[in-house]
Amino acid sequence: MLQETKELLKGFYGLDDETFKLSEEVMNDIKHKFDEIKEIREYNQYKVLKAMQEANLSDNHFNWTTGYGYNDLGREKVEEIYANVFGAEDALVRPIIVNGTHALTLCLQGILRPGDEILSVTGKPYDTLEGVIGIREEKGSLKEFGVTYNQVDFLENGDVDLEGIKRKINDKTKMVFIQRSKGYSWRKSLTIADIKEIVDVAKSVKEDVIVMVDNCYGEFIETKEPTEVGVDIMAGSLIKNPGGGLALTGGYVAGRADLVELISYRLTTPGIGKECGLTFGTTRNVLQGFFMAPYVVSQALMGAIYCARMFEKMGYEVLPKYDDVRSDIIQIVRLKNAEEVIAFCQGAQAAAPVDSYVKPVPWAMPGYDSEVIMAAGAFVQGSSIELSADAPIKPPYNVYFQGGLTFDHSKMGTLKAIEYMNKLK
Repeated sequence: MLQETKELLKGFYGLDDETFKLSEEVMNDIKHKFDEIKEIREYNQYKVLKAMQEANLSDNHFNWTTGYGYNDLGREKVEEIYANVFGAEDALVRPIIVNGTHALTLCLQGILRPGDEILSVTGKPYDTLEGVIGIREEKGSLKEFGVTYNQVDFLENGDVDLEGIKRKINDKTKMVFIQRSKGYSWRKSLTIADIKEIVDVAKSVKEDVIVMVDNCYGEFIETKEPTEVGVDIMAGSLIKNPGGGLALTGGYVAGRADLVELISYRLTTPGIGKECGLTFGTTRNVLQGFFMAPYVVSQALMGAIYCARMFEKMGYEVLPKYDDVRSDIIQIVRLKNAEEVIAFCQGAQAAAPVDSYVKPVPWAMPGYDSEVIMAAGAFVQGSSIELSADAPIKPPYNVYFQGGLTFDHSKMGTLKAIEYMNKLK
């Protein structure tokens, strides 16, 4: 590190010598992991570049349309490129999909019918989907429409219960649902190899069962995506990994063409589907962000590994450990109490380029069963590929750290979190 950089960090950011020393040790420990990430990033970058070239992408595709959005060449090109990169037959990529939960909900509501059963094979899904399915009572849930729910929990060692999946698939099982990322759970995220194993097991029991993946936080972590290993449909958010920090809003669905068609009827209306839908001039940002995504995701991954190793060395339990195989950008740090959780998030906020002066506090966020604190000083509101930290304020006091458009910024988020926690001593 340049001496000028050290002086800047000490003078402007108030970092002490002990933290500097620890940081330098950590950078030596994690160098080999960074080399691995760079190799995956390079492959994915060329994969995206090739897809854009094969689609004959032109600046004409960045133009606006109005009204119903018929013949929106840019929209069609975005979806062609997404489908190509993800090894899918078709895709929906729209700014009117408000978040990842909305994209997932469209898939569930578009595909499932009264009398069908959805089988979650990765335990209970992320909190915001509970109301969609009907695990938690909400108006308009799938449960109200006669769709039933069942689940297979993880084994005690954290592995997927493949035998449990075989036992629970039945005549009513229309869909096997996989949540790739850990969400707010203390478990490993699923690798592409894990997902392929689930697909193979599920389809060996029921050949026509539809396998769906919640791919949020997982895009471009590996060289393949779930739809390249037999998954029928997957969904995610553009203000997470694939938006590269430039997409202003939106979500995507990718997979089998017949399923994408069904989902498009839920997005708009039967008979119209994906033929309509204005993109509001977002095509340029969406595609430029997608082009940048492999690099940005690599930076966020590097930041997560740095965070993990720093807190490991400070005696905290983390998941995943710094040298574990990763399949999402999320890093969990298990802290000691609510005060440390709040200090961690306030430190991460203080490292932000936007709203760094704001102090996040716990609040009753809709869709969660406890107060939640969220640090997110982002250029795009709610962007999880930008540096953020959040946590439910309840035992075992896990804080979830993710994102960073650049490694240096993600690193600063960790350092400021440590600084704020040190103030509690």
